[in-house]
Amino acid sequence: MKHKENPNPVEEVNQHKINRREFLGATALAVMGGLLLPRSFALAGPTSKYFLPAAVNNQRYKIAVIDLMILKRQKLSALQLTKDIGADGVELDMGGLGNRETFENQLANPEIRQQFIDKAKELNLVFCSLAMTGFYAQSFAERPTYQRMVGDCIETMKQMGVKVAFLPLGIKGDLVQHPELRPAIVERLKVVGKMAEAAGVVIGIETALDATGEKKLLKDIGSPAIQIYFNFSNPLKAGRDLHQELKILGKKRICQIHCTDEDGVWLQHNTRLNMPKVKQTLDKMGWSGWLVVERSRDAKQPRSVKENFSANTAYLKSVFQTG
Repeated sequence: MKHKENPNPVEEVNQHKINRREFLGATALAVMGGLLLPRSFALAGPTSKYFLPAAVNNQRYKIAVIDLMILKRQKLSALQLTKDIGADGVELDMGGLGNRETFENQLANPEIRQQFIDKAKELNLVFCSLAMTGFYAQSFAERPTYQRMVGDCIETMKQMGVKVAFLPLGIKGDLVQHPELRPAIVERLKVVGKMAEAAGVVIGIETALDATGEKKLLKDIGSPAIQIYFNFSNPLKAGRDLHQELKILGKKRICQIHCTDEDGVWLQHNTRLNMPKVKQTLDKMGWSGWLVVERSRDAKQPRSVKENFSANTAYLKSVFQTG
């Protein structure tokens, strides 16, 4: 069955006026995923299908883009575009949600999934993570079918050898603006944490809290399978010290990083984001893993996908993949 697809998924997100502060958007090197996770988190699923190029595996920092943001949500052509952009991997979206009980996930189809796996191997690319961005316009704290939705994502992760998933907590997931939903979010993330632990994967959440608040949240959840998917733009927009936030969280609590800022200028022209200093901070922390480019598009050409993401990818590689 052919799934209906929003021809412009980025606009679908923008229609809800999503501000990254309005939703929330393991540390031994995982054998196949290139991320630091507890030793007990063995890669689940058919690992023989998963391919990590040696050139990528040798890099402490790996650079990826997001199929949703390059306007190729769950499209096989996203892989060739990722290759053309020059990234090492791609974060695949789980598909739209709307009023459905779960994501409109084409990757649940074995034939389509295998096409993605084969194409990634052909192009020497890695699926660094899956993203449940359907939650952007939803409320994780209140969605009745959240267990099925997260369960479907975890099953896809197992089938594709992916170790990390990104879980935005929705339009009411901002615990600064909606502290009353904290108990429900904590209880649901405890459930999700157990599901992820059983599968040997990690669910990365993003919050509007500062790093100290996120440490407390993770402590309340109490699962090594729930970690922070850090986004550089959050502390920058809030006027917090990005480097101090990273240090407070520490390498064990950060599963992956959206290495990005708000749209306006490319990363190399961003005066409030000193990327060489960021690398120094991450080096001193001992962190390694995937830096995923989400935004930082030139305001004068926001829909010039290849130009925007190629420029940001090339810049990140010049900073983080020297030698």
